[in-house]
Amino acid sequence: ATEAGLLNYYTDIADHVKIPVICYNVPSRTGVDMSEHAYEVLSQHPNIGGVKEASGNLAKVARVIARCGEQLPIWSGNDDQTIPMMALGGRGVISVLSNIAPRKVLEMVKAYQDGNVQTAGDLQCQLMEVIDALFCEVNPIPVKTAMNLMGLDVGPTRAPLCPMDEDHEKR
Repeated sequence: ATEAGLLNYYTDIADHVKIPVICYNVPSRTGVDMSEHAYEVLSQHPNIGGVKEASGNLAKVARVIARCGEQLPIWSGNDDQTIPMMALGGRGVISVLSNIAPRKVLEMVKAYQDGNVQTAGDLQCQLMEVIDALFCEVNPIPVKTAMNLMGLDVGPTRAPLCPMDEDHEKR
């Protein structure tokens, strides 16, 4: 993929659906980290509802929020950066962790939204061990494994993904 390809892709979808589109910047999967300029372009489309940002670059997030403001809402795409991103003006998180701990994720986000920054930060720190475990292998292998272990039958991973490494599963 190229940035131009991603812009064309999101624009084409936004032009043809009746609901707002949330774009997903995930360089680890696409090989492309969308630029601040690309976000400005996306922010001008009336049917782009925001972006799930998973580059891990908080400085870029701050610059995008400064440039695009309310025109392009941003949600964290990395559970380990939810509260830092919200501190910059992000809306919250589109979360992997919430599949196994929805109440904790909601509690953390609500604490920040309610002005309880210390509580939100404490919860972010308390959840780091679980977050790290959920990303010890490529997503969605760990979260599907965890959900199955919790008795939530989400089935096996599909090729080319494989079952989780035994040592990681114990973690």
